[in-house]
Amino acid sequence: MSGVLLWVVNPKENATSLLSLMPRIGSPKRSKFCSRLSFSPGIIAYSGAVAHPPRSSEERVYEVVLKQAALVREQRRPKEKALDFDQRIEGSDGMTNRDLLNEAYDRCGEVCAEYAKTFYLGTLLMTPERRRAVWAIYVWCRRTDELVDGPNASYITPKALDRWEKRLTDLFEGRPYDMYDAALSDTVTKYPVDIQPFKDMVEGMRLDLRKSRYQNFDELYLYCYYVAGTVGLMSVPVMGIAPESKASTETVYNAALALGIANQLTNILRDVGEDARRGRIYLPQDELAQAGLSDDDIFCGKVTDKWQSFMNGQIKRARMFFDEAEKGVAELNSASRWPVWASLLLYRQILDAIEANGYDNFTKRAYVGKAKKLVSLPIAYGRAIIGPSKLTEQLVAR
Repeated sequence: MSGVLLWVVNPKENATSLLSLMPRIGSPKRSKFCSRLSFSPGIIAYSGAVAHPPRSSEERVYEVVLKQAALVREQRRPKEKALDFDQRIEGSDGMTNRDLLNEAYDRCGEVCAEYAKTFYLGTLLMTPERRRAVWAIYVWCRRTDELVDGPNASYITPKALDRWEKRLTDLFEGRPYDMYDAALSDTVTKYPVDIQPFKDMVEGMRLDLRKSRYQNFDELYLYCYYVAGTVGLMSVPVMGIAPESKASTETVYNAALALGIANQLTNILRDVGEDARRGRIYLPQDELAQAGLSDDDIFCGKVTDKWQSFMNGQIKRARMFFDEAEKGVAELNSASRWPVWASLLLYRQILDAIEANGYDNFTKRAYVGKAKKLVSLPIAYGRAIIGPSKLTEQLVAR
C-alpha cells in the first residue's frame, strides 16, 4: 500500500487508475518535444537514505532533509539544459518547443484537477510558474504510485522499477521520455529540487513488491518517508518559504516530512481491513504483540477492547506528527499555504472518523463528508492568511 501524495494529497484516495498515464518502462520512445535530446547510458542509483543500517531511520532520513535544505538556502539549481524554446518542431504544424512544454504543463494540470480537486483549486492561488511546477511533481508521483498499485501492478518487477529510476535520472539531466516527463524536467531546472527524494520514492515502491510486514515503528517510519514524506521534500522548494519567516529551513523541511508521515500513518490506520484482505499488515509487529494482538486478530477483523486500546495509541502518534506539521505550514509562502492547510485539516479528520466508527477499520471506511469538507475550507483559508510568526506562536501555545 503506497501512499504517494504531494505533501498533502494522496492519489490512492481515488481508486480510478490513470491508464493514460501509465509509464512505459520497456524501450522508451520520446515525444516530439524530446526528439532532439539524447538518452544517457544506464546507471542505476540506489537510495542514499539506507547507506548506514546501524543508525535509526529518523537519522538516515534527516541526512536527506539537511541536503535538500542546503540546496534551498543556497538556491542552487540543476544545470540548465540548452533548449531553443522558439525552435519549430518538424511535423508538428509549426509548434515550437515552448508550445509543447506549455501543453505538457496543461495536461499535468488536468490530471491534478481530476484526481485532487480540492488541492487543485488551492494551487490556482499560486503564481502560474509555481502551480505548474506543483502539477508536474504531482503527476510524476501519481505515475510512480500506479506502477505498484495500478492495473498492471502484477506485471511490475524490480527490474521495471530500476528502469523507471533510470528514466528519472535522465529527465533530471534534461532527457525526458514523454510530455509528462518534460514538464518535470523543466521544473527541476527552475527550482532547487534534489533528485534523492524522487529516488527514495521509487525505493518505497520496491518495498511494496517485497515486504508486507514491519517489525517495529523504525521500519514503518522509513517506509512512510519513502512513499509520502519524500513529497514534502520535493514540494517545499516550489511552494517557497515566506520571506518574513523566522524559522530555519531545516525546521520547515522537518515539518513537511512530518506531514507526509502523518498522512501515510492515517492511510494505514484507515485501510487496515483493505490491506489485510491483500495479505498486508502495515502496523508495527512488536507493538501489536505488546497489545496482546497478532496477525490472526487482524485477519479475523473483530473489534475488541484490546484493538480499541491499540488503535487509540496509533491515532495519538499520527496526531503528534500532524501537530509538528502545522508549525511548518505556517512558514510557507502565503500563496502556497491555503491548499496545504485545506488538505491537512481534511486528512486529519479521517482520524476522527476512525474513532467515530468505534475503531472498526476492518469493515468500515473512515472518510470526511462533504459538509465537513465545506466547513474546513474557510478555516484553512483563515489560517493561510495569518503571517507565519503569529500563527506559529499560537500553535506552540496550544
